[in-house]
Amino acid sequence: MKTKRTLLWIIVGAIALPANLFAEEIAVVLPESLGLSSGRLQRITASVEELIQQEQLAGAVTLVARRGQVAYFEATGWQDKENRVPMEKDTIFRIASMTKPITSVAVMMLYEEGHFRLSNPIAKFIPEFSNSTVLNTEGETEGDTQVVNARRGITIHDLLTHTSGLTYQSDPLIGPKYYEAGITHGIIEDPGTIGDSIKKLAGVPLLHHPGERFTYGLSADVLGYFVEVVSGMPLDEFFDERIFQPLGMTDTSFFLNEPDITRLATVYAMGSNAKIVRETRPRITDGSWVYSTTYPFKGAKRYFSGGGGLCSTTADYYRFCKMLLNSGQSAGGRILGRKAVELMTSRHVAIDEDAASSYGFGLGFRIAPRPGLAHQLGSDGTYDWGGIFFTTFFIDPHEELIGISMAQLYPAKGLDWRKRFRTLVYQAIDD
Repeated sequence: MKTKRTLLWIIVGAIALPANLFAEEIAVVLPESLGLSSGRLQRITASVEELIQQEQLAGAVTLVARRGQVAYFEATGWQDKENRVPMEKDTIFRIASMTKPITSVAVMMLYEEGHFRLSNPIAKFIPEFSNSTVLNTEGETEGDTQVVNARRGITIHDLLTHTSGLTYQSDPLIGPKYYEAGITHGIIEDPGTIGDSIKKLAGVPLLHHPGERFTYGLSADVLGYFVEVVSGMPLDEFFDERIFQPLGMTDTSFFLNEPDITRLATVYAMGSNAKIVRETRPRITDGSWVYSTTYPFKGAKRYFSGGGGLCSTTADYYRFCKMLLNSGQSAGGRILGRKAVELMTSRHVAIDEDAASSYGFGLGFRIAPRPGLAHQLGSDGTYDWGGIFFTTFFIDPHEELIGISMAQLYPAKGLDWRKRFRTLVYQAIDD
């Protein structure tokens, strides 16, 4: 998938294009040369095949890289089970919330250019947030007042760490207010534009005061619009010109061109008999939360959701992860400075203050506690994230290790593949 601008350049003369606009080939090297066991890596394949045979999963693409090279890259099962379309290494997936780390990188690129400080209030750039209120759930004022004034404004740091007080439509307290205001998460066929939605969002009370605690929600969508405001570019163009082209991520975009629709993986759901069924409804509903699986190719195609709108391939997301592991540097040039990546992947807040083994959160990434607290294989400093449609990745700087798994399943209903996948990757280390 390429922008119209990129396609025009190719037509005019591909010879004149800089080399970094083309994706480097994903070569797979002997795992033993990277301190990994070939035999143990095949346990990943065996585990995916087992899930497919049990009808828990249609198929998946999995990748493991170490020390800057790929040791394992396999497509297993079906992209479309009913039509017998095999899963391929270049299958396209709805990566949903794996969009958030990319949006966070875009924000930090602008931060490095000196456009703002992380402590700046977002209202400085999006004035609609100037008078934020908070849902009165703790009796902060006498009487039956439903909202109180926020103790302070939302900062850019609050948005990056999901401590803004913004939540998602699934929240029982705020969700109905989001729907009343016409706010969406972008994964529907025509939600308007990102600017339209964010301006409406600013008028809805926050779930809690900014900076008070971690609450996963629409913060990254606000950041997506913030990137547009600061850069003066639509988010899709900023991503394409500043991140995707330099990294060679030619198969990553918000919406698919016609030829690429055939590469989009089918979404499956768990049926009543605990076996997957093809998701044929136009929308997937979980309480008040509504997704449309057709958003990459139907509708107005004008909402660029910084929190969950991108589609990508395993190889493309590997290029993004490799840049991060390489401290912001790629073959196409430096995307971020080393210190910016260090700041992003440091623990800023706790995800669950009440849990002794709480994961932390940085600027766009979940940060693992030490292995003993996490109760799983890993290293201090490992960071990760995933998407609601069953995609996940992790990056371990200590072991110079990247693991990516892409599938399309929602809801998963207890299928804990992400932790199992991580264990399977770590057990393959053999040096």
